[in-house]
Amino acid sequence: MTETILIATDGEGIATVTLNRPDKHHAMNARMIAELTEAAAELGGDPGVRAVVLASTGPSFCAGGDLEWMRAQQEADRAGKIVEAGKLSAMLAALDALPKPLIARVQGNVFGGGVGLLAVSDLAIAAEGIRIALTETRLGLIPATIGPFVVGRMGQGFARQVFFTGNTFGPDFGVRSGLIHEVCPAEALDERVAKRTAAILKTAPGAVAAAKALCLGIGTDQKADIARSIEALADCWESDEAQERIRAFLG
Repeated sequence: MTETILIATDGEGIATVTLNRPDKHHAMNARMIAELTEAAAELGGDPGVRAVVLASTGPSFCAGGDLEWMRAQQEADRAGKIVEAGKLSAMLAALDALPKPLIARVQGNVFGGGVGLLAVSDLAIAAEGIRIALTETRLGLIPATIGPFVVGRMGQGFARQVFFTGNTFGPDFGVRSGLIHEVCPAEALDERVAKRTAAILKTAPGAVAAAKALCLGIGTDQKADIARSIEALADCWESDEAQERIRAFLG
């Protein structure tokens, strides 16, 4: 039984994970971090799940770190701080590596660690007028735990603009930086998400998982990346899934 998130899967295999701490603006605490980590493992291993929608309610998508959780970090010793940061990092890594498309339905503002949730989503569809910020430097901290994921999504150029100032920015800057993929009126969010999931349902799930793994595996060694890409394509060609779909297409 989850306390901080809700999980529901429809008949077509679209799972929705809803952050469920509305009184705290869905800020992340130790329990939510653990439950999101467990959800990633559960949904990632469920062959009936085709895609996962990460959603929230109210004026905030995710306010970042819960104040009590942050207070506990402040009081912990260095080893304790490192352990908790590792749990947050592991949760983001689990969502990042989820072998299903992860779509963030961003209806409200996103701050701090919540930006990490956007960064590990394959698609982030945001409502017009939301605000986003990484305010850690105002507290004398840095967005370190989410940093690898945010820089990986935005690139250094955009990340430097928002890491250093702590200023809020809107979805248009989010689109330019690659953090947000689509902006629409709030009332159109469900329609836009449904359009994306409908497209995913037409694809082969094994190929989608392999394509995502390929994206995650590509780094800075071009020769190794090319070789890995070719091997991954050959693996797909030889899979039963691809053979069945290709025969149907050619027929």
